[in-house]
This record gives sequence, structure tokens and C-alpha cells, in this order.
Amino acid sequence: MEPVSVAPVEPVETRPASGEAPFEVPEPDVPWVTLVHNDPVNLMSYVTYVFQTYFGYSKDKATKLMEDVHYKGKAVVSSGTREEMERDVQAMHGYGLWATLSQDR
Repeated sequence: MEPVSVAPVEPVETRPASGEAPFEVPEPDVPWVTLVHNDPVNLMSYVTYVFQTYFGYSKDKATKLMEDVHYKGKAVVSSGTREEMERDVQAMHGYGLWATLSQDR
């Protein structure tokens, strides 16, 4: 029995030949954001407390975000990778807040 070759028959090019377009660089990931939505249950002081406790925001920043949630219906409270925003959304749910994540376009 003769040995069988598993090598490709034709050479595989890994670089473009001169004159060809270079490899395309993928676009960076579009950042994701965590949105906290207004709800009829949680007190404004509690929402401010959660933003200070979880995100480490100053009282002024936490209050501004809480006011956006209350008066505008929602606020972006964090941004980053999808995994980070999934973690933040889960944390907000753990505090009893209504939160979602979305791509920041």
C-alpha cells in the first residue's frame, strides 16, 4: 500500500500578491450601553443609591442619571463590551431596576 499525502495540492496564499487589495481590517466592535428605564415602583432616592453603590458614581452624577430616568423615561448608565453590559444589566435586575442593553449606534 502506498502512503497517502494529506498536504494540499495547490499552495495556499496567506498574503495578497502585489497589486491586490490588502486584507481588510475588521471594524472595531460597536460599543454597547446599559439603559435603565423608569418604573412606577422604585423611589428616586433608591435609584440614586444604586447608581452610587454599583457604578461608584458621585451623588451629583447619580442624581442626574436618576432624573434622566425619571423625566426622560430612560438613561444610559454605562457603556462597554457586550459582556460587560450584560453583567451590568443583570446587576440592575438584582437591585430591582428595569434595565436593558443596546448597541450604541
